[in-house]
Amino acid sequence: MGSVAVTFRVMPESLDIDIGDLKGRVRGALGPAFRSMEERPVAFGLKAVLAIAIVDDASGAADLLEQTLSAAPGVGSVEIVDVTLV
Repeated sequence: MGSVAVTFRVMPESLDIDIGDLKGRVRGALGPAFRSMEERPVAFGLKAVLAIAIVDDASGAADLLEQTLSAAPGVGSVEIVDVTLV
């Protein structure tokens, strides 16, 4: 197939998690696949981190990155919100 841009929505496990530290952990977990990141307000002061990674579509790398992100400290949940061909 080809390469795809995968957008992950990473939610902190609580409001007490420093969003800057969480962004650093997300960047580290994505490694060389990382392309960009932004914060988005969700509700009541809670912010989500949206991170975009470029991966090979055929290898199942998106699922592996989702599992890696879910295991990072301070991460409450991870969801793939968009997949686009590059």
